[in-house]
Amino acid sequence: MAEFTMKIAGQAGHVVSLFDSSRDYCRKYVTEDAPDFSVAVSREDLAFEQESLLEEARQEGLRPRIFPDPFLERAAIQRKFAEHLLTCGTLMLHGSTVAVDGKAYLFTARCGTGKSTHTRLWREAFGSRAVMVNDDKPFLRLTEQGVLACGAPWSGKHGLDSNVALPLQGICILRRGAENRIRQIRPEDAMEMLLHQSYAPLDASNLPGHRRLVASLAAAVPLWQMDCTKDPEAAAIAYAAMSRRP
Repeated sequence: MAEFTMKIAGQAGHVVSLFDSSRDYCRKYVTEDAPDFSVAVSREDLAFEQESLLEEARQEGLRPRIFPDPFLERAAIQRKFAEHLLTCGTLMLHGSTVAVDGKAYLFTARCGTGKSTHTRLWREAFGSRAVMVNDDKPFLRLTEQGVLACGAPWSGKHGLDSNVALPLQGICILRRGAENRIRQIRPEDAMEMLLHQSYAPLDASNLPGHRRLVASLAAAVPLWQMDCTKDPEAAAIAYAAMSRRP
């Protein structure tokens, strides 16, 4: 068992975990700040996460897997943070987020489309100017000054994340294509994907609030849709369009 406090998107949460490995997994985000909330993981939480992952695999047509308990605990901590942060105007969104020159760009898509491949092209193109915010589950904090893309430890199989909070320059929905083309889209055109890709609360009574928060996100940042290849020019074309603010 381990106890620690970590800070994600401006909120410090005190964690009581079953496994010491969870603290090491979250080490970049451990803080000495006083906690704003607390979470504790139980064996029942592990069972819930395993069933949720099996259901997700069924829905996505993927091979079902039985995961080790430490992995399930990390998923449980993620869910509990996501639930709390929703009450603070912060969404967890499934996507890969890279920053260039201190501004963040988020790419989302259905599983297997190539989000991580695309942001890898950005890192190769921009070198030291590029920083991975989070390769899988960034948190997006809506503020009066704009949207911040925030790092978190849950960052996919490659563990690409940084403990940063950077202004979000735009969100792009990726699709595989034979050539690289990008266009700006309206908030209503992106809502279905953003709702699908964002973490939704377990309590159905909170779903209207979640939808309002997603709508606020869609209205707050430029939205794009891109057909892309794996060619390095995909990064250059995306950056040229998304780095220009209207």
